[in-house]
Amino acid sequence: MIEATIEKLLAMKLHGMTEGLREQMNNPEYRDFGFDERLALLVDKEKLYRENRQFKNLASQAHFRHPSACFEDIDFRTQRGMTKDGLFRLCQNEWIRSHNNLIVIGPTGVGKTYIACALGNSAIRQGISALYVRMPRLAQELKVARADGSYVKLLGRLQRMRLLIIDDWGLNSFTDEGRRDFLEIMEDRHQVRSTIIVSQLPLDLWHDAIGDPTLADAICDRIVHNAHKIIMTGESMRKTHSGLT
Repeated sequence: MIEATIEKLLAMKLHGMTEGLREQMNNPEYRDFGFDERLALLVDKEKLYRENRQFKNLASQAHFRHPSACFEDIDFRTQRGMTKDGLFRLCQNEWIRSHNNLIVIGPTGVGKTYIACALGNSAIRQGISALYVRMPRLAQELKVARADGSYVKLLGRLQRMRLLIIDDWGLNSFTDEGRRDFLEIMEDRHQVRSTIIVSQLPLDLWHDAIGDPTLADAICDRIVHNAHKIIMTGESMRKTHSGLT
């Protein structure tokens, strides 16, 4: 009878409950548990299984530069212009649920990308879809998509992500096509999705980096005005951790 029940659970794709039932049958300690308790444990097993599977799927599609980045591993002893309390609040993801943005600015090597990936991981742990891209690579993908007819499909994929992390923003000069592509992305996401922009450029240089005053106004209007900001400072962490002088 137990094997028949297990087959039915597997047929219904209740893999967590299947694992839990096998565990209960093979462990004599469960014999002292009542029916309600054992059923509750089976439901908990199924819930945990589904949460873990969802996390793995979201992590796989996110392509984080630092897949294991997390709040607990961030070094707050080094003064870099951010506070532990402020970052902890961001890790609660309320800003994502409110469709706000986040701008992380600072010199190279201070840990901007790691911070962004840590926030991305905190999001997918709560079932929020996320995607990490570098702006130079994204610009190239958009150019290719225009040529092969998959442009609308790519825009749709970016729009569906509840959190989009764009790293190395402003590293390369914008072309006219690139400016319009980026405005299209941000227009799709404005007030319905959240975006993290990671850049070495101070905010007062963004207009010059974008190039076209009209498009720069439109882009910045969709990013900056509802954005939290982390302005990082200090020396490169790569240099500090290398042990070289």
